[in-house]
Amino acid sequence: MARHVETLARHTLFRSLSASDIQRLDTQCSWRRAAPREWIIDYQDQGNDVFFVVSGRVCVKLQAPSGREVILREIKAGEYFGELAAIDKLPRSSGIMALTEVTIARMPASVFRTMIHAHSDVCDQLLALLASQIRTLANRVNEFANLDAKYRIYAEILRLARPVADNPKQALVSPPPAHTEIAARVSIRREAVARELKSLERTGMIERRRGALVITDVARLRKAIDDASDMD
Repeated sequence: MARHVETLARHTLFRSLSASDIQRLDTQCSWRRAAPREWIIDYQDQGNDVFFVVSGRVCVKLQAPSGREVILREIKAGEYFGELAAIDKLPRSSGIMALTEVTIARMPASVFRTMIHAHSDVCDQLLALLASQIRTLANRVNEFANLDAKYRIYAEILRLARPVADNPKQALVSPPPAHTEIAARVSIRREAVARELKSLERTGMIERRRGALVITDVARLRKAIDDASDMD
């Protein structure tokens, strides 16, 4: 792949690095593209390189022998994955699948670790990311332990949503995820997702628009989740 096109310069992880430092990192990476639904890393893979998403989106996924899938999170352009194996040198804790066509840079673990030790800002950003992931996983464990399936669906929709600029009461999920994707995120059947989303539409808590799912009252949806948690 042509090196004059692909670069790590737009990744915030490298915001404190000079142009020459980034150029050197670019040459130490291997670059590739992946098609939608192509596996980039397999669960329990023995490699420990770090991958930087330059364009497109991937998801972190677990797949049981039965074929049932659980989606843990999405990773978009400007983010990275594989840092755990680069740190502890253990097999991959999850698989990574491309959701769209993606361009990725693969950095050797030795280069990644050297960079962390050499640049305090890079190290601080990595620590912040790891702390954020721990908090997210803790929240999801709490949801699985204390919430019925319908409220886990509500919580996941809120996680996927982004604020509507001209209406702070509302939030937008765009593009709207498929029922199978939400089901994989909260570990339930697709039919249950379809049923609960239809119920939310009937009560006016969500609306379907072209290319988007609109949460009409974020506070109301969040209160429903909090009330369900309090009842447990």
